[in-house]
Amino acid sequence: MGDLDLGRWATEAIDAIGDLYGRHGGERATHAKGTLCAATFTATSAAAELSRAGHLQGAPVDARVRFSNGSGQPASPDSEVDGRGMAVTFDLPDGTATDIVALTLPVFFVRTPEDFLAFTRARKPDPQTGRPDFAKVGQFLEAHPEALPAIQAALGAGAPASYLECTYNGLHAFRLVNAAGEGTWVRWALEPDTPGDGLEPDEAAGRGPDYLQTDLADRLAAAPAGFTLVAVIARDADPLDDPTAAWPPERERVAIGRLELTGLAFDRERDGDVLVFDPTRVVDGIECSDDPILHARSWAYSESVLRRTGVQRGF
Repeated sequence: MGDLDLGRWATEAIDAIGDLYGRHGGERATHAKGTLCAATFTATSAAAELSRAGHLQGAPVDARVRFSNGSGQPASPDSEVDGRGMAVTFDLPDGTATDIVALTLPVFFVRTPEDFLAFTRARKPDPQTGRPDFAKVGQFLEAHPEALPAIQAALGAGAPASYLECTYNGLHAFRLVNAAGEGTWVRWALEPDTPGDGLEPDEAAGRGPDYLQTDLADRLAAAPAGFTLVAVIARDADPLDDPTAAWPPERERVAIGRLELTGLAFDRERDGDVLVFDPTRVVDGIECSDDPILHARSWAYSESVLRRTGVQRGF
């Protein structure tokens, strides 16, 4: 990231997101609308072969999962064309925690913090029309063709019938280190027990503005739901620091564990508790790549937390 001042960048990025979605006191800058769930994670035997991290040794650990829409508008309808998010925090036996943040998109929009800021500013609605200036967006895309796959995926995906039927992709690379000190580069994926197809626009709109939240509550009240945490194994030529670049679909996929959602959770974000899902919060046995977008996220989250709660996060 060179000489980029990430503190200043985070301030400008959250300002730009506010210009895009509006400013909503007490809400996350993006993924403002979401639902928190309780879960249990149990690792497979293959997990311990890849990593010595405490939650990957086989004993069940508690987890919290937040499903969300990508927009920064907390009242956005669930039928809106949007990427969906799934964020997980794992509570390790030693009292520490580690997170995974994933999206329904196959890749990210940009590869640098500077490009994220430029892209967000290009999408700012025109005050006269309330819509983006498509000439500015087009200029950005002409200069950054690597953004097209994520945009095409976001626009081409129908609204899901359920958060529980989506596959969520962790778009950054991490190095798993096992007890012998051997390292393996991976990207995470969370695959549902019951995958489903997206809805047609009219059908999604007809289900009501909060149908994804209602569906989640109803399904978990009836029975647990599950996801498999998968490690996609990198090969030598796969980029480790570019979230806009997809890895080939034939890459080896190793089942790391089962995440079982048991119900809605109401034990966090109360009485001053601030819940932040940060993919750079790793533990022994997991290492971050040099992906500049990955490392910039912590700074943006901290600025967002400060504005919605008044709490200053440390690094």
